[in-house]
Amino acid sequence: MRRLYFLVPDANTCHSLAEELRALGIDDGHLHLVGADQRTIHDVNPASILQTSDLVHGVIGGLLVGGLAGLLGGWLAIHYAPVALDLGGRALAGTTLAGALFGMLVAGMVAKDMPNRALRRYERAILTGWYLLIVDVPPDRMDAVVRTIRDHHPEADIRITVPRARAPALRHGR
Repeated sequence: MRRLYFLVPDANTCHSLAEELRALGIDDGHLHLVGADQRTIHDVNPASILQTSDLVHGVIGGLLVGGLAGLLGGWLAIHYAPVALDLGGRALAGTTLAGALFGMLVAGMVAKDMPNRALRRYERAILTGWYLLIVDVPPDRMDAVVRTIRDHHPEADIRITVPRARAPALRHGR
């Protein structure tokens, strides 16, 4: 899936855009709305914490850093214990797992309150009354969706993100 960000100036344009996306076969579960007054647009799901915060990145980072810290702590406990202990591999696995879980918990609690990195560029526009429609589109349909929306809504600012493993964020259109 590719994630498209449509920044539109008003509720009518957002509603019209959502209807056109549905006509193109985009499921309601793939349409998410961010805006100052989301209540005026009843037919689009408000973006959840997964779309608006850095929760996913935080949990993954916490898992990695906590797991490495637990692994290092377990290794140090096994090899440099003040008394002769025969802890073995289970202790190492236990400290690694405990560190990973603790890292996920702490990083997730912090990241849930941090705005999503992809949404930071839209903060000012959203605060001034614009709406951001987040749409997940299959890669093979992306060009048709962008072309159709560009033809019908030239005022929409369209941005496309590709999974980080493949390429950095791209800008389409203006």
